[in-house]
Amino acid sequence: MDPTGKSKCRSHWPLTFLLVMCILVFFGMVYPQPKVLTPSRKDVLVLTPWLAPIIWEGTFNIDILNEQFRLQNVTVGLTVFAIKKYVVFLKLFLETAEEHFMVGHNVNYYIFTDRPADVPQVPLRPGRRMVVLQIPGAARWQDVSMRRMEIISSFCAQRFLREVDFLVCADSDMRFSDHVGVEILSSLFGTLHPGFYGANREAFTYERRPQSQAYIPQDQGDFYYMGAFFGGSVPEVQRLTAACHQAIMADRAHGIEAVWHDESHLNRYLLDHKPTKVLSPEYMWDKQLLGWPPIMKKLRFVAVPKNHQKIRNR
Repeated sequence: MDPTGKSKCRSHWPLTFLLVMCILVFFGMVYPQPKVLTPSRKDVLVLTPWLAPIIWEGTFNIDILNEQFRLQNVTVGLTVFAIKKYVVFLKLFLETAEEHFMVGHNVNYYIFTDRPADVPQVPLRPGRRMVVLQIPGAARWQDVSMRRMEIISSFCAQRFLREVDFLVCADSDMRFSDHVGVEILSSLFGTLHPGFYGANREAFTYERRPQSQAYIPQDQGDFYYMGAFFGGSVPEVQRLTAACHQAIMADRAHGIEAVWHDESHLNRYLLDHKPTKVLSPEYMWDKQLLGWPPIMKKLRFVAVPKNHQKIRNR
């Protein structure tokens, strides 16, 4: 003890911290050894037939991944569309993103809206910024949904290729409720629909009309992906969104509108161009509709309760 009564060991803390940091720098991170004969999860599929990982809690070490992505100094773009009354969801979306999304990494929030004056000012962490991009509204919510592909593709060329390394495309009427980090990043990722992750392909609500560019026959299909959370590297997202936009326009020229609009075209694209990573329903969930089954160790990105008709028609 020193004369003041404080333990002298407290004064050694800066030196101890420096020593630990030097060990990490020179000798690498310390973490549990992966066990070849011990699978990370026995209750769920963790690898697709084309060898893309399916991301569940317990299948990754976030400390290792964070270090790898920090070494690359990546910047992640998060696009969100807030048209008409959907702007009311932005405050919760952004506040929870600041708490849970890509914490410790550079993030650009790209807010597409027809009401820029209504976009809330939310305090941001260092290395993160918000860009408000004004776009025209649309008479129907379906048109807003389908135009996302055209707009994202266009802005990939205009600015995203220069400003960010990865793009994550999300719906605004959601909130982050747990960690969503660099474990999702890959050349191209899709997210399993929470209503179909345990279903047979015959039950998937694919576009079943052969006249549509989004058509998928009954005997085809890997998974049903949700249109509310997808992404990848900017070049890959540009290819995906451009292809989906072209398919939407081809359908429109023949008087066809796919059953689930841009989501139907997304599923067609990801059937032909397999994602390099698949996110489990932890990353897209509706607790009000589906509860919290034991298989879901965490609920990371969840729907905000709402009256769809009231929001969509105003």
